[in-house]
Amino acid sequence: MAGDHPKYSGPIAELAANVALPFTQARAMPKSVYTSQEFLSAEISKIFAREWYCVGRASSLREPGDYIAFELAGQPLMVIRDQTGDIRCQSNVCLHRMSTLLEGRGNRRLITCPYHGWTYEPDGHLRAAPAMKANDGFCREQYRLPQLRTEVWLGWIMVSLNPDVRPMAETFAEVADMLGPYDMTNYTEWFNESFVWNTNWKVLAENFMESYHLPVCHAGTIGGLSKLDEMICPPSPPHFNWHTILKDPAFRIACAHPTNTRMEGDLRRTTYLLALYPSLLITLTPGYFWYLSLHPKDVGEVHVVFGGGMSNDFLADADAQEHFSTLKTLLDKVNVEDKGCTERVYRGLRSSLAEPGHLSHLERPNYDFATYLARMTTA
Repeated sequence: MAGDHPKYSGPIAELAANVALPFTQARAMPKSVYTSQEFLSAEISKIFAREWYCVGRASSLREPGDYIAFELAGQPLMVIRDQTGDIRCQSNVCLHRMSTLLEGRGNRRLITCPYHGWTYEPDGHLRAAPAMKANDGFCREQYRLPQLRTEVWLGWIMVSLNPDVRPMAETFAEVADMLGPYDMTNYTEWFNESFVWNTNWKVLAENFMESYHLPVCHAGTIGGLSKLDEMICPPSPPHFNWHTILKDPAFRIACAHPTNTRMEGDLRRTTYLLALYPSLLITLTPGYFWYLSLHPKDVGEVHVVFGGGMSNDFLADADAQEHFSTLKTLLDKVNVEDKGCTERVYRGLRSSLAEPGHLSHLERPNYDFATYLARMTTA
């Protein structure tokens, strides 16, 4: 592609040239953006190491000691609810011989290193270290696991390696205003799973950002529930994109509960599909939500956190659990379809014969996402 960025070459320059065209002439992102280790390295250092990353919902860490272990930009980390009830993010590496401490999800009243037994409080302070009295330089009070930026924003646990990252409330103020009637703090997570798919993380992100694929990719599940001519895909702000679809009123748990007085008219059946850059993807209906939080493992592998739950408006309904179980079964089938579609895209874009085509007006969010990636990688 012509029009290299003056400071960059390779896939970064190709993407910059790609988004320099107006949306009315836009094409899908260059293949190198998905397949290049050079571009992945730029994403890790300039995006995932600097921006906010979503670990999950605060409602999933109910009790002191509840934790989630994860990796962000190569750093082993944990989020944990401490003794005071606060949720914090800290290093998941022992300060002795640098073993990782926790795995997966669970509850620990104390964090004990599986290598030599050094033990930490949930707030990161070292509580005990066996057989250290003979070392004159050792002072237990000087040891604490490094602490990272952590915010609970509208119920989401957000963390960052960047101590100077802008607060979530500033960066995503428009999201909070736009979704005020939904009250995202009023949703409780009912399930949380993790898996790895064999595709580039951006292929999966873009798949979420457009509903153009629903009638075909999801013909066996939700493809008939939404109409292309009812989808609204406006130009997006710099840090997120969104589009909306209308749900059939017969799909009761996707619509506002009868006791919900916050919503009126079509809003009571409007679903928002939000992409908070770089990688938090939220489907929010008046009755339920589900989300994906993505992190690249390699150019062709993406780690996915998949969670969801219900609006608390439905909690008192006798059939709420039954309805949600039915919904979860449907979402699992949708995931199977998305896995097939996104893995086929990744196999296809590695072909020497493949070329990116022009975008539909229903793929405006994809263009805005590409613009964000170009801006971040050339910063």
